[in-house]
Amino acid sequence: MPKKLLMGNEAIALGAIRAGVQVVTGYPGTPSTEVLETVAKHNDGSIYVEWSVNEKTALEVAAGAAFAGARVMVTMKQVGLNVASDPLMSLNYIGVKGGMVIVVADDPGPISSQTEQDTRHFSKFAKLALFDPSTPEEAYLMIADAFTHSEKYGEPVLFRPTTRVCHSCASVEILENLSVKKPGGFIKDPGWVIFPRLTYTNKFKIEENLITMGEEFSKYEKNILSGTAGSKKGIVSGGVSYAYTLESLNNEEIKNKSYSLLKISTYPFPYQLAVKFLQSLDEVLVIEELDPVIEDELTRICGLNHFKIKIYGKRSGNIQIAGENTADSVKDAVFSFLLGENKVKEFEKNNPLPVAPPSLPVRPPVLCAGCPHRASFFAVKETANSICSQGKRSVFSGDIGCYTLGNAAPLKMVDTCLCMGAGITIAQGLQRAEPDTYHFAFIGDSTFFHSGITGIVNAVYNQTDIIVVILDNSTTAMTGNQPHPGMGITMMGNQVEKISIEKIVKAIGVSALIKVNPFDQKAAKSAVKDLMEKKGVRVLIFEAPCIAISKHGGNANFVCASIDKLKCTGCKVCLLKLGCPAISFKEGKAIVDSALCTNCGLCIDLCPTGAIQSNK
Repeated sequence: MPKKLLMGNEAIALGAIRAGVQVVTGYPGTPSTEVLETVAKHNDGSIYVEWSVNEKTALEVAAGAAFAGARVMVTMKQVGLNVASDPLMSLNYIGVKGGMVIVVADDPGPISSQTEQDTRHFSKFAKLALFDPSTPEEAYLMIADAFTHSEKYGEPVLFRPTTRVCHSCASVEILENLSVKKPGGFIKDPGWVIFPRLTYTNKFKIEENLITMGEEFSKYEKNILSGTAGSKKGIVSGGVSYAYTLESLNNEEIKNKSYSLLKISTYPFPYQLAVKFLQSLDEVLVIEELDPVIEDELTRICGLNHFKIKIYGKRSGNIQIAGENTADSVKDAVFSFLLGENKVKEFEKNNPLPVAPPSLPVRPPVLCAGCPHRASFFAVKETANSICSQGKRSVFSGDIGCYTLGNAAPLKMVDTCLCMGAGITIAQGLQRAEPDTYHFAFIGDSTFFHSGITGIVNAVYNQTDIIVVILDNSTTAMTGNQPHPGMGITMMGNQVEKISIEKIVKAIGVSALIKVNPFDQKAAKSAVKDLMEKKGVRVLIFEAPCIAISKHGGNANFVCASIDKLKCTGCKVCLLKLGCPAISFKEGKAIVDSALCTNCGLCIDLCPTGAIQSNK
C-alpha cells in the first residue's frame, strides 16, 4: 500500500473517507480546522461538507443525517464543544442510526484557545465513548474503529486528538476504502422524539452500554507492554504523551529497567484491564496531558480493590498540572521514576547537555500590517478619547477573533474577552452596572453569524444603551479564511446569495446603523462621533477586506509608503499610536518595510509633519 506524509488532521480526514463518511460538518477552530478542509479537498462529490454557522448547528445537522443512517463526522475544538453541549447531552438518550464521530481537538498549552479544558470529562459527563489517538498513524486507523463502535451501540462517539497529534506529521500507509452499507433512510418512530419518559427508559440502556464498552475495551491486552518480568513499577499513559513515553523508554540508560507499561486510549475506562495491570505493582507513574483523568481513575480502582499502590502523576507533582507535556518533560519524569532522583543527577553530571542554542526572539502576536481592524480600533479610540476628555469614560468589550489582538499596546482597545459572542452581552451587563459610561462591543463578521445575533436581539429587546461595532473583513480570518454566510460561497464550492449583516441588524430594530470603510478615517471618526451622541442599541459596521484576501487595504492606487527623512522629526507618532509592524525606527527616523507594507495608507493620514508619503 502507498504511504503519504500526512499531518494528523489530514490522517483523520482520510481515515474518515476510508470509513465511508457521507456528511461532514463543523466550525473552524485551531487545532481542528484542517480535518474538514482535507475532506473537502479530497471529496469526489459523494460527501456533503459544510462549515456550519456554529458548533451547535453543525452537531444538529450531522445528527439529522445520522438519524437517516448516514455515517457522519463533526469537527470542532474543545471550546466549540461547549457551544455544542446542548444537543450533545441529549443525543445519547435519542441515539443514532448511522455512525457518528464528533472530532474535538483539545489544545494543551493552551496554544490558541481560551481554556485548557479536557474533553475526556465531557465524555464521562455525556456518557459517551471516547477514542484518544497517540499518533497520526493511529488516528488514521482509529477513526474507522470509532465509526464501527458508534454503529454497534447506536450512540455518538467522541474522538479526541490534541494539538501535537493534529499538527505533527507522519508517514501513513493509505489503505483501501472499507465496505460500508448504504444508509437505510429515516424511519419514523416515536423514539426520535425526546420526552422525559423516554429519557428515563434509555438511561438504563446507556448505563448498561458503558459497562459493556468497558469490558470490550478491556480485551485490548496488547495495550500492556512489559519491560522485565516481575516488575513492581508501572507506567500508564495515553494520547501523545504515550508516544513521548515510548521514546523515553527506548533510551539506553533505562531500556533494560524493570517496568510494565499500559496504554489507555478509550473511555469507558477499561476497568478489568487496569486491574490486571495493577495487581502485581507497588508504584505507578501516570503520564497524561491536561487533567489527571487516568490518574484519578486508577486511584479509584486501587481503592475499590484495596491495592496498596502509590500513584504518581499530576496530583503528586511528578507531572506538570498545566501546559503541554514534551518529549523532554516526559523523559525527566520517566528517568526519575525508574532511576530515582540521585541516579538522575548522577546521569546528568556524567552526560552534560551540549551548549544550549540561544533563545528565539520573543514575537508577541500582533495585527497584520494593513489590517482593517487596526484602522477601526484607531478611529474609535481617537474619537472616544476626544469625547471622553469631557469626563465620561468608555469601555471596550472584545470578542474571539484575530481582532482580540487589539488589546495590545499601543491600541489597548479590548478591555474584556470571554468567549464567542460574549462581547455584545458582556457590554450589556457593564452598561447596567455603569449606565454613565460609553459601552462599545466589538465583534467580527464570522463571530456575528456564529453567536452575535442573539446578543443584539437581547440588547434591543431590553433597551440597552450600547454601541456594537461589527468588524466585517469578509472572511473567517483567525482560522485560515474559511467561508461564512456573508461571503456568498459554501464549502462545497457553491455560489449562494450573501447574507447581509446590515439587513439582519436593521430587521432586529436597532436605533441607528452606519456602515463605513475604516480606512476612510474622516468618515470613520465622524460615524463614531455620530453614534456616541445617540442612545439605544447603535451599530457601526466597519467594512474592509482582510489583507489575506485583498492586499491594498481598500486603496487600489496606493503602492507603498515611503519616508521623507527631511520631514521626519522622529516624533514616533506613527509607531506609538498605530503599532504597525511595517513601521520601525533607525537612526532616529521612521522607516517602512516595503515587504510588510500592504498599502492601507493609515500612517499617511496620521503623520503630523507629512513625512510619510505614498508612492504611485
